[in-house]
Amino acid sequence: MDFKQIQELIKIVSKSELAEVKISQDNFKITIKNKQDGAVTMVQNHSVAMPQAMMSMPQPAAAAATPAIAPAAKDSASNEAASNGNLIEFKSPMIGTFYRKPGPDKEAFVKVGDTVKPGDVLCVVEAMKLFNEIECDISGTIVKIIADDNSPVEYDQPLFLIEPK
Repeated sequence: MDFKQIQELIKIVSKSELAEVKISQDNFKITIKNKQDGAVTMVQNHSVAMPQAMMSMPQPAAAAATPAIAPAAKDSASNEAASNGNLIEFKSPMIGTFYRKPGPDKEAFVKVGDTVKPGDVLCVVEAMKLFNEIECDISGTIVKIIADDNSPVEYDQPLFLIEPK
């Protein structure tokens, strides 16, 4: 499935009354969920690389002005997680712009020290002008927020360190 097909699927699901669409082709799996408020959430299987077209997707002006996390910063976060074997890196399921809050005047979804459980919203990643709520898939405590608010993130980039319960 190519980038254009994924875009068309998202448009179709967002305009329809479908609750969820799951597609599997060879080693590619994608789930697109239509929320009741009209927002569309896209979940992609972690074992599949994002299409090259998404890698070169233009970012909004505000996001382009903010530099991405430097490779050294990512490595230090990975090393910290490795040195403390019980921490889990929660990684971005897609490319886009990372937001800690649902709106500029709202409180952050989570803070360091917060307890989370599966289904809790940790952040929002904006991709293709869609705001995707990123939900936690484990129970634990937020130990560190790695990504900067309003910054571009890559697929599989660490966003949070979580100590599992």
